[in-house]
Amino acid sequence: MGGILTLNAGSSSLKFALFGQTGEAPLATGLADRIGPEGSLKIKDGAGAELPVAGGSLATHAEALRCVLTSLQAAFPGTGVAAVGHRVVHGGPERAAPVRVDAALLDDLATLSPFAPLHQPHNLAGIRAAIEAFPEAPQIACFDTAFHRGHPWVNDTYALPRGLYDLGVRRYGFHGLSYDYIAGELARSAPALAQGRVVIAHLGNGASLCGLLAGRSIASTMGFSPLDGLPMGTRPGQLDPGVMLFLMDQQGMSPQDISDLLYRRSGLLGLSGLSNDMRTLEASPTPEAAQAIDYFCARIRREIGSMAAALGGIDALVFSGGIGENSALVRARVCDDMGWLGIKVDPVANAGHARVISAAGAATRVLVVPTNEELVIARATRALAGGGERTAA
Repeated sequence: MGGILTLNAGSSSLKFALFGQTGEAPLATGLADRIGPEGSLKIKDGAGAELPVAGGSLATHAEALRCVLTSLQAAFPGTGVAAVGHRVVHGGPERAAPVRVDAALLDDLATLSPFAPLHQPHNLAGIRAAIEAFPEAPQIACFDTAFHRGHPWVNDTYALPRGLYDLGVRRYGFHGLSYDYIAGELARSAPALAQGRVVIAHLGNGASLCGLLAGRSIASTMGFSPLDGLPMGTRPGQLDPGVMLFLMDQQGMSPQDISDLLYRRSGLLGLSGLSNDMRTLEASPTPEAAQAIDYFCARIRREIGSMAAALGGIDALVFSGGIGENSALVRARVCDDMGWLGIKVDPVANAGHARVISAAGAATRVLVVPTNEELVIARATRALAGGGERTAA
C-alpha cells in the first residue's frame, strides 16, 4: 500500500507531510517557509532527522511545490502514494465536509478564488500539480470553511439586502482545519473542558479567533474573506468599509490597487514598515515594530471579549499557530490585565512554552496547543480514498 501525502499551502508557506496507510505519526514532514527571495525548505523524517532537499527556486508557491515533490521522491523511492489530501481555504456556503476532487469541483472552487485570492489559487495549483505527479491517486479536498458551516444565522450574515446572502455574501470563517484538530485534541485530553466555552486563537501570518461551544464553532473573527477580524502578517483585519470608498473616490485607487493593499501591504508589514514576520519584529529596536506588535495584541484582546460575548462566557483560551505557539511575548501581552475574564498567565510557564500557562487558581484556563492541520487532512484522505491504487512515488 502507498502512503498519504498532504499539502497545505499558506499565504507565505507550504507545509507538507507523508503518512503511512495506518497510524498517525508521519513518515516525513516539511515546510517551505518565507516563500520568496529568502525562502527555505526543510524536511525531516519521522524521527526528526533532517533529510536532503532538492535544489531549485523557492521564489513562488509553484516552484516551492516542485522542490517538495522532487525531494520526497528522492527520499522515499520505494514508497508509493495512494492518495493526496489538500488544504483548500474556501469551500463555499454548502460544503461542510471533505470531498473527492474531480474536474467539476476544481472548476467550482476556482470561482471562489476572488474570495481568497492569497490562498485559493495556490491551493488549486497544488491540486493540479499533484494530479499531474500522481494521476492515479485520489485527490481529497479539505476545506477551511467547512468547520464553521453550523454557525447560528446571526453569526453567519451581514446587515445587507437579503438577496446578497443568497448569492453567497456571508460570513464563512476560515482556519477550520486547525480548529477541527484542536477541538478533537481537547476532547481527547480535556473532555470536560471541551464541553465548555473555548476561545481558540490561531495566530500566524494569517490570524483569527474561533469560539467553540461543546466543540462546535459558534463564531469566528474571519468573515466573507480571510481579510476580516484580526490584523495579520500582510492583511489589515477589521476595517471600516468607508476607508475603501475614500481610497476609490478620493485617491483614485483601482480594485487591483486596493486588493494589493489589503492582501500584501497591510497588517504587521504595513504598520511596521519592516516585516510581516513576528520574529523579525520582536528582534527589531524600531518604535514602528513595537507599535505593530502592540496593535496586533490589542486587537486580539478586543476580539477575545467579542468571542466571550458570543459564547456567554469563557472557560478556556487556547493559543495555536506559529505565533501563538512560539511567541511568549504575544501571549503575555494578550493576556495582560484580562482578569475580568478570569484570564491570568503564569509568567514562568509562559516563558517555558508549557501546555498550560494559566496561573494557579485562575478561573479561565490558558493553554498552548500546537495545531496539526496535516493530520486532519490525512485522516479525511484515508477515510474518503479507501483502497486507492498505489502509484509511483
